[in-house]
Order: sequence, then C-alpha cells, then structure tokens
Amino acid sequence: MNNGTKRSAIQPGTKVRVVQKPHQRTGQLTEGTVMSLLTKSATHPHGIKVKLTDGTVGRVKDILDE
Repeated sequence: MNNGTKRSAIQPGTKVRVVQKPHQRTGQLTEGTVMSLLTKSATHPHGIKVKLTDGTVGRVKDILDE
C-alpha cells in the first residue's frame, strides 16, 4: 500500500483511508472514495488532504486501489 503523501498517486474515484482532524491523536482511519483533492502542492508530509464522496475531509494515510 502506498502512503498518501504524493498528489500524483490520488485522483477522484480512488479508494483511500483518511485520518480526520479530530482523530489525528488516535489515528482512527475512515475509508472512502475521493471526490476532490484539497491539497494544491505535489506532496505533503502528513498526507494529501482530500474530500470523500460522503463529505468527510481528511489526510490520506493509505491508498487502497493501486
């Protein structure tokens, strides 16, 4: 599994696991499908920030479909 620090590895429709802001301490992951990318830079050390199709916003920790 790829960690989600590279923007080029993620596009709308990609299945991912994200950590939401309130869960950063616990590391609780939420699974979903990317609707849009919110991070503009090519990479981010904590994961690319995305919005999932259900409206959840978080930083990508795992990319599920390679």
